[in-house]
Amino acid sequence: MSAHADTHAHEDDHGHHHKETFVTKYIFSQDHKMIAKQYLVTGTIMGIIGIMMSMMFRMQIAWPEEPNVLFEALLGKWAPDGVMDADIYLALVTIHGTIMVFFVLTAGLSGTFSNLLIPLQIGARDMASGFLNMVSYWLFFLSSVIMVISLFVEAGPAAAGWTIYPPLSALPMAQGGSGMGMTLWLVSMAIFIASSLLGSLNYVVTVLNLRTKGMSMTRLPLTIWAFFVTAIIGVISFPVLLSAALLLIMDRSFGTSFFLSDIFIQGEVLHYQGGSPVLFEHLFWFLGHPEVYIVILPAMGLVSEIMASNSRKPIFGYRAMIVSILAIAFLSTIVWGHHMFISGMNPFLGSVFTFTTLLIAIPSAVKAFNWITTLWKGNLQMNPAMLFSIGFVSTFITGGLTGIILGDSALDINVHDTYFVVAHFHLVMGISALYGMFAGIYHWFPKMYGRMLNKNLGYIHFWLTAVCAYGVFFPMHFIGMAGLPRRYYTNSNFPLFDDLANVNVIITVFALVGGVVQIVYLYNFFSSIFFGKKATQNPWKATTLEWTTPVEHIHGNWPGEIPHVYRWAYDYSKPGYDVDFVPQNVPFKEGEVELHH
Repeated sequence: MSAHADTHAHEDDHGHHHKETFVTKYIFSQDHKMIAKQYLVTGTIMGIIGIMMSMMFRMQIAWPEEPNVLFEALLGKWAPDGVMDADIYLALVTIHGTIMVFFVLTAGLSGTFSNLLIPLQIGARDMASGFLNMVSYWLFFLSSVIMVISLFVEAGPAAAGWTIYPPLSALPMAQGGSGMGMTLWLVSMAIFIASSLLGSLNYVVTVLNLRTKGMSMTRLPLTIWAFFVTAIIGVISFPVLLSAALLLIMDRSFGTSFFLSDIFIQGEVLHYQGGSPVLFEHLFWFLGHPEVYIVILPAMGLVSEIMASNSRKPIFGYRAMIVSILAIAFLSTIVWGHHMFISGMNPFLGSVFTFTTLLIAIPSAVKAFNWITTLWKGNLQMNPAMLFSIGFVSTFITGGLTGIILGDSALDINVHDTYFVVAHFHLVMGISALYGMFAGIYHWFPKMYGRMLNKNLGYIHFWLTAVCAYGVFFPMHFIGMAGLPRRYYTNSNFPLFDDLANVNVIITVFALVGGVVQIVYLYNFFSSIFFGKKATQNPWKATTLEWTTPVEHIHGNWPGEIPHVYRWAYDYSKPGYDVDFVPQNVPFKEGEVELHH
């Protein structure tokens, strides 16, 4: 046997893979499909912790100073006689924000679907580097574990808000949560950023180098464009947060004063001078604002794909959608200053940031119009994935409209740091991204696990979640305009806000119901993995390449040759065909014209 033939035989043998042990298949797997599942399950567990925290602090806001058996059981010394301590309230808000933004919506959403779909939809055997892919997941897992451990530190977890502004985060003696809990937060985030960068570099290289024959950039599904651009934003902006975290560690542990200046504690002058907490704000928000789009762009990609598939018609304005993704990516890096309008910023600079912030509404509106036009006169299949996609468009538009108010420096001053801001970013980023994630799970679950989710439980999950999400965040706009500040563990000391107490109770009831409703989804998800109806190869009659792979997973995705691509990803209801979808790997008929998209 020649050396070449021997090599080929070995490669073929590797394609079908040696007998894997439990550890190599399920734990230290280098198969992108398994890593996607690991991200999803880890993100789900972190999401459960984050939602439970939000339910606890909502109960504290609705019924302040009232003893609560649950607080006593869960918080121990932090809730003497069942009444929540003020410090632990801020810690719960801090860790809730951190977990939901980074561990659920960044890693859970992007990590799951970038891993699952990039190789499958571009026609690749796997990621560019399976080993780096595995390492990026385990770094994410390690950072999650450290973040959870920080909840059990004796002095309490980090309590400086999820934005960890100095001096609360920079002075270990500032409050209980500024000690060991804050150090663990910073270590966890440094490891998380390393994980994110490894993942992002892998995604970018895979999309650029491993596309199958015929898969030009303009034939890529919008999901891949979204993941690709998201990864680029991550590579550009995450290192800035890492630098902020490292400088903060130096301020905390090595006596520097990058972010500290002229601090008095109980009349005593500390030795810090020359630093500026506003410098930290610049570094944090240079990641923090692109982070919003790192969270929302993958959801936009998933929703675009699901809407075209379930409308049975081509996505409207494919190229305009790509241009708007690129425009959002560029603009997202030059708007960070709008978080700092009341930090003493020069009014002229404020007007510059106002302009760039309002400009980002244009590509966002292009996407919203294109989604609505895709739905228009479509043969709509109202399955749970489609409902969550439509819900996404709804919350993205309602949340985005309030962004126009907050993006204007003169208007922002009135509602800055009130519940108006909480309502805005939870709708436009939190709920929208979660809807995108749920839509993606309902749509690609058959591809991940080879089984179908229960459709009726999906309907219950969607409708109750949608009603509760608006029930929580819509009233917050009004209490925010009435001036109610966020992050206060009780408002009972301010007679001005007594009239708003009932609204807070209503919000909390919706939040509690909405949290409990997720049990329906969790039951559906975990029971369907084992007992769900077996999936067919292409249950949604979709056109993209992932539905050409066998239902049973194999390492390398396709047995035999990888399919070639002849057309774009959205040939639905094309004249001249008996079926209403033409997969990308079907060659053109004689005389058939490629759609000008």
